[in-house]
Amino acid sequence: MRVVYLKAIVAVIFLATWAYARADIQAGIDALKNGDYAIAEKEFRPLAESGDASAQYQLGVMYDYGLGVSQNDLLALKWYRKAGVQGIEKAQFRLGAMYDSGQGAPQSFKTALSWYRKAAEQGNADAQNNLGVMYLRGQGVRADRVQAYMWFCLAAAAGNEVAARNKSSLELEMTPLQMEMAQELVRGWSSKQK
Repeated sequence: MRVVYLKAIVAVIFLATWAYARADIQAGIDALKNGDYAIAEKEFRPLAESGDASAQYQLGVMYDYGLGVSQNDLLALKWYRKAGVQGIEKAQFRLGAMYDSGQGAPQSFKTALSWYRKAAEQGNADAQNNLGVMYLRGQGVRADRVQAYMWFCLAAAAGNEVAARNKSSLELEMTPLQMEMAQELVRGWSSKQK
């Protein structure tokens, strides 16, 4: 009986702590939207340092764009990486973009490709488009029009206008067989997501 009671107390404490952390995250996001960057950092930093992935991502944004803190690519990369490892797709996308352009880290198409893929597999249309570009150009991977077209199709279906234009341009260079192969990949990817 004592074990059940103890587990119930632990569960209540966990839920209360989680709810409090979510309230702090929301307070930080609200402050960030209102341009009150000091409050945003005050809310995000302790949560980020204690391992909260959402707060880590938000702190990364603040350093990435110099919002209330000195713009610092290395700190942005640090916080994005912590959030990205925990599965925050927006952080994974930003990591891909930073490695793609060499912002805050040596340029590495292979590393960019890896982070973009993680975000793309979670449905991030910008990451899907950028994967398509990398496959089209052969950056970090062997050039592959079929793969490029597949990623452009997925991103375009999610509303990414740049991907829609990339898809239309690439269609002019592809054979009907290549387009059919890409469409089959899209169908297979889409069925895995359901």
